Amino acid sequence: MMQAAPPVPPLRPLTAFAGSLGQRVYLALKEAILSLAFAPGEILRKGAICAALGVSRSPVSEALARLAAEGLVDVVPQAGSFVARLSMADIREGAFLREAIELAAVERVAEFIGDDQLALLRRSLRLQEALVEDGDRAGFYAEDAGMHALILSFTGFRRLAQVSETAWLHVNRARRLNLPVPGRLAATVVEHRAIIEALAARDPAAARAATCFHLRQLLALIEPLERERPELFKAP
Repeated sequence: MMQAAPPVPPLRPLTAFAGSLGQRVYLALKEAILSLAFAPGEILRKGAICAALGVSRSPVSEALARLAAEGLVDVVPQAGSFVARLSMADIREGAFLREAIELAAVERVAEFIGDDQLALLRRSLRLQEALVEDGDRAGFYAEDAGMHALILSFTGFRRLAQVSETAWLHVNRARRLNLPVPGRLAATVVEHRAIIEALAARDPAAARAATCFHLRQLLALIEPLERERPELFKAP
């Protein structure tokens, strides 16, 4: 009896990404891991990935090595490559670093934010409201990230968003588990509105408090998941 072929991995085509071939393979795999299309603990079959993306094994191996360096993939000798399970230690550290960056950023921005910048944030908020109404979780997630990136960009520090994204990497993956929680998207919009209103008032203390409340809601929602979904997490 012929053995069944492995299922096609849940990867977007490489034409959806920019950069060299290796960079596009890396981005496609990273997106699938962060979105939980590849579940924590799932084996990453190089042959199936090569077939799905239409590439040789070399760029896939290079991409997996990069993802392993970021802590998103575990390479087990004689066994293969696996999507790394979530780590509460990494999640807490990432949340701590992201909070430190965002609180400093929002205080700075509140002191000099311009009307054009506020208009961009309010436009983002309106789009978030529409996405919640439509039930578009993926679209909401992207716009949520975009709003935070906007605030960081308003500081004038070019590398800040990249540093923050790196710090947020493991939290980013875990937070996808919370998107289906009833009412969480709508609550996030309310929290975002409070941040924007504080920025519009040019009130650094209020902007800091609203941002701190918002970021800590996420960690409070993630922590119980270690008990509820232990198969997704590394042992403490």
